[in-house]
Amino acid sequence: MRFSRLFGPTAWTVASLLPVAWANFPNFTTVPSADLDLGGLGRVALTGNFESISVYSFLGQSEITASTNGSQSLFAQLPNGAFQTLAVSDGSITAMCPFVRKDGNLFGVIVGGNFTSLAGIPTQGIALFNVSNNAVVKLSGLTGSVNAVYCDQDTDSVFVGGDFKGSSSTNAIAWVGDTGWTNMPFQGFNAPVYSIAKAANGNIIWGGSFSGLANMSVAVSTDPDDLQVINFSNATISAGPSSSEQGFSDPKNVVCQSSGKDEPGATWLVQPGVAGHWQADFNFAFQPSKIRLWNTRVNGSGTKTWRFMNNPNTANSILELRYTDPATQQETTCFQACPLSNDTNLTFQDFYFVNPITMNSFRIEISEWYGQGAGLDGIEIFQTDIFSYAIEAFNEPSCSVSGASAATAVGPWTVTPSQQSSAQYLTAKLPGPGVNSASAQVTFQPDIKQSGNYTVVVYTPGCLQDNDCSSRGIANITGTLTQGGPQIKAQVFQTNSFDKYDQIYTGYIDAGTDGFRPSITLQPLDSQNSSIDLVALRVGFTLLDPSSTGLNGLFEYDPYNASIPTEFKEDNIDAIGINLDVGASVDALLIVDQLLLVGGTFTGQNTSNFIVIDAKNNSMPIPGNGLNGPVHTQANIGNTIYLGGSFNNTNSSNVQGISNVATFDTGSKSWGSLGSGVDGPVSRVVPLGVVLSNGTTAMCMSVNGDFNNVLASGGHPSFAANGFAIWVPSQNGWLKNLGLQTHAISGQITATTNLNVNNTVNPLMSGTIVDEGYAFQFAAQLSTQGGNTTLGASGLNLQQTTSSTPLQKRDTSSDSAPVSGIYSGIFDTSNGRDLTVFGGHFQATATDSSNITNLAIINNSNNGAVTGFSAGIDTNSTVTALSVSGDTLYAGGSITGNVQNTPINGFVAWNLKTSQFNSSLPPALGGSNVTVAAISPRPSNTDIYVAGNFDSAGGLGCPGVCVFSNGMWARPGTGFNGNVSGLLWQANSKLLVVGNLSVSNTQTSIATYDATTQTWSIPNNANNVPGPIAALSPASKDGSSYWVGGQSANGSAFLMHYDGSGYETAPQLGDGSIIRSLSVLSLTQGHGSNAFLDDTLSLLVTGSLNVQPVGSVSGALFDGTSYTPFLLTNSGSQPGSLGSVITQQPQVFNSGGSQLAVGLVVLIGLAIALALLFLLVLVGLLIERHRRAAEGYRPAPQNYFEKTANMGRIPPERLFGNLNTANSPRL
Repeated sequence: MRFSRLFGPTAWTVASLLPVAWANFPNFTTVPSADLDLGGLGRVALTGNFESISVYSFLGQSEITASTNGSQSLFAQLPNGAFQTLAVSDGSITAMCPFVRKDGNLFGVIVGGNFTSLAGIPTQGIALFNVSNNAVVKLSGLTGSVNAVYCDQDTDSVFVGGDFKGSSSTNAIAWVGDTGWTNMPFQGFNAPVYSIAKAANGNIIWGGSFSGLANMSVAVSTDPDDLQVINFSNATISAGPSSSEQGFSDPKNVVCQSSGKDEPGATWLVQPGVAGHWQADFNFAFQPSKIRLWNTRVNGSGTKTWRFMNNPNTANSILELRYTDPATQQETTCFQACPLSNDTNLTFQDFYFVNPITMNSFRIEISEWYGQGAGLDGIEIFQTDIFSYAIEAFNEPSCSVSGASAATAVGPWTVTPSQQSSAQYLTAKLPGPGVNSASAQVTFQPDIKQSGNYTVVVYTPGCLQDNDCSSRGIANITGTLTQGGPQIKAQVFQTNSFDKYDQIYTGYIDAGTDGFRPSITLQPLDSQNSSIDLVALRVGFTLLDPSSTGLNGLFEYDPYNASIPTEFKEDNIDAIGINLDVGASVDALLIVDQLLLVGGTFTGQNTSNFIVIDAKNNSMPIPGNGLNGPVHTQANIGNTIYLGGSFNNTNSSNVQGISNVATFDTGSKSWGSLGSGVDGPVSRVVPLGVVLSNGTTAMCMSVNGDFNNVLASGGHPSFAANGFAIWVPSQNGWLKNLGLQTHAISGQITATTNLNVNNTVNPLMSGTIVDEGYAFQFAAQLSTQGGNTTLGASGLNLQQTTSSTPLQKRDTSSDSAPVSGIYSGIFDTSNGRDLTVFGGHFQATATDSSNITNLAIINNSNNGAVTGFSAGIDTNSTVTALSVSGDTLYAGGSITGNVQNTPINGFVAWNLKTSQFNSSLPPALGGSNVTVAAISPRPSNTDIYVAGNFDSAGGLGCPGVCVFSNGMWARPGTGFNGNVSGLLWQANSKLLVVGNLSVSNTQTSIATYDATTQTWSIPNNANNVPGPIAALSPASKDGSSYWVGGQSANGSAFLMHYDGSGYETAPQLGDGSIIRSLSVLSLTQGHGSNAFLDDTLSLLVTGSLNVQPVGSVSGALFDGTSYTPFLLTNSGSQPGSLGSVITQQPQVFNSGGSQLAVGLVVLIGLAIALALLFLLVLVGLLIERHRRAAEGYRPAPQNYFEKTANMGRIPPERLFGNLNTANSPRL
């Protein structure tokens, strides 16, 4: 194969592209099992505000937040079906392919799109992603965006197409092996490329909106009337050494001066007899195509030779110029010494740049002169690009041209220094939420002198240089480009790290006249959620080559033949494009079974927007002669082709249900539908494996685009889709309609590529995917077996209502709109029943198909039949507390309504036996924002303690806590009030109350109530709790030790353990954490005892937690030393939250009540040890005594004889007299 080299093999190019290990992708690390033992708890349910939930099983799993700022990411799919983010870009990703070299080594995945950075690495439009270590290698050299890539192992090349420039290549280029960027022999195309495919014969097929090859296109006119004048008015002008003659010393005299007059104020002169220079420094960058000079002739003086220097402070800055010699009329070039004529008949001279480059400063250095010295009468510099700048001073000078480019800015705009950008620009800081589009705007009016086809691009400065990436938003672009024509519309995300441009339009633009000026308006997009920084730099207009070299959207290229044909009709594929109506745009190419399928925006004889080309490169007839609207995307599963675009039928026949998406069977050559389609344009169809709850994977087709709903079909109603839906071919239906237990996926998938690793296909995807578990909305069952944790459905068919913003812990004082979710629950197995009751703010479908709201009763003894409250409770109510006593279900919360002509506020009673409200209902609670947060029957008693945020009950003053007994309310003691979040009975008559409380006018977070003496008190050390308590859980059988959690005054979350004598603070959770519930659970494997927890216990903390390094989680297990992520949820495109853990049976603790203080435990242990030692010694003595007795030992005599009784029998001399004799023993 033969390409012209663009860059030599540099160190970064070759050394960084090292082969990667295939076996390292995907690199998934399983996290250890939680080892929970839930068997003793019976059924367990999790509730909260979420649409999906999963168990944290793999490193890299997280509660993914969908991007709303235009940035897209690379994703790998974990074995459990969730997605792991590998790299984040600052823009869109449109194409990927694995670059496998000729030797079979994978160098990485080529990633293309409209971005300026990937994983924080600056790289414009294209990068290489190393799948072994998730590293990004920048592929510098292109300016613009990449739409298509094709990795070809046979030629050791990556073919790249898009809307970009790279050296002498335009819109098409190749990366070749170790060489790097390499020009195509035809140097690209005269318009963007949108798709690339490889035909069965090995040729590369290019599709786009081009009409010719770049090296065969006729140059766009360079007539002065078609050039744009650079504005000097805001430039810094300097010169030297200037003449001291009055009126001739100011170098600004020659700016906006084209009269050629030699007079003071219109001419600049150098001091006589010396060389000089004239310099201009700008606040914006430009690429000049021509410089025009007027020579002076004051007193016979004038410039004779000169040179042009770009950025005079750098080396090698002299530029080569091309000009016509006025004496010979021959075109020639100059470099060091360009001649300037002093012919009085010559008004000015034009010099063209041989190799134009971008600059923001230049100098004219004069080396020789006529007469006494040098000088100039005028200077103009031109560029072929047409720009309209947001800063008016950068636009064309009105002194030089009529109808000059202009801009009008309205709003709080300020000038921002250019730093790394090409020019200074405007910034408007707009307050939110709900940014108003009328709060700021810039209207750009270009100087369009020639009607024709143009591309329009909006330039956006990078955000890193201003450190405002987090506050950048979305710009709404509108434009009127033809007189009386339609308005164009586009959106541009401004969160790019570095400078970028977005093509917003390609098509016809009318030239400006006295009565019409084309215009583009930039404004903020309406109703953005937060305050934003809106920026405005410039809008560019590029006149497309008006000539055609014979192509029309299709081009077949032989990579082994350096000779490019000039008669394109001799190639069948090229000829198929040529035979289409002029202006064809090919957006999607696909090869299936040697068939080339072509989709786009085009018409022709007997075809429209879709063509099938066989292996012999002949166009095949297809039913309906194509489709009646553009095809933007194609993908296949087997022989079934999925097409997406903007159509609703075939071109000449009637096929039902193909609204914006359709299928085409290459075998039967027939059309098919995906239900009834969707209600808006489809931009991408991408294959996707969906993991079902049984562990199997179903191959599906994701449908992505700008649509709101999937249309009703097959007896299923229309459902909201928000631009993303999944079709299951094996079930011939939309995933949402099939009732399968699957992962909840939202966002958009923009591209995918497959890596074959160890004979296993591993997909790599891009987009804004959010997939965080099984689609169990608001409630899920939790179970364990052998330490492994599984999730199951709740048994409710729920539909989200109103907002799904995560609820702060039972937002009891808020009068805002209710937040959807399930916030309470109970399992009732008393009196022969087997019920599961859920309360919250939701809408569900009962077994009899009726709608029920905010409370659901599931009868597990009757095949899971679902019922709810009968009429009377307002639908905007929220149930946050439940309890059963006898046959009565008590429900509390923010509940209002009217039942049996009785007003309801905060608390209601339901008879489980009759399935009706109690005949005698509790009198309504009173106060502002009444909410019940806890209901707790007194042990061995019929009294029901009700707590929350209220002031009275049935007219009785009863703030915070009230007792319902025998149909009446009673106040428990006096001196107490507050907002209660939890209740815990520590004995039959001792109640622990937590929240934001006051006892005898003393603020506290904890209080106790003695039901016998009817008195309130504050426990010792309660002042150590740093803020209101939101969560409470017993830590012992009698509740004398317990856990509390909440938020301190500084907003940080706290978790504390009371051991019977004092409070111990657990390690801090990450910033932003909110604790909503606490539950002590048993383990199958011990973690080692500590001051907080026994060896076989763990504390489940739920809510909205920040656990590093994972980040946002909804449930974490605390082992007494650290937090381990356990449960992840999502709600819409944001992290969800868990509100409560419901168990059928209470946690079983070791009997004995509270844990003792550590010091006391040590003393008791020492005493026990001493006692055991004494017992051991005593037992040893008894055993020894028994042994001696068994062996015949007898006690020695205890009577004493008379000491002198036998003393006279042996005289002393008889005893000792022979000691000194010869026979005495030796000593």
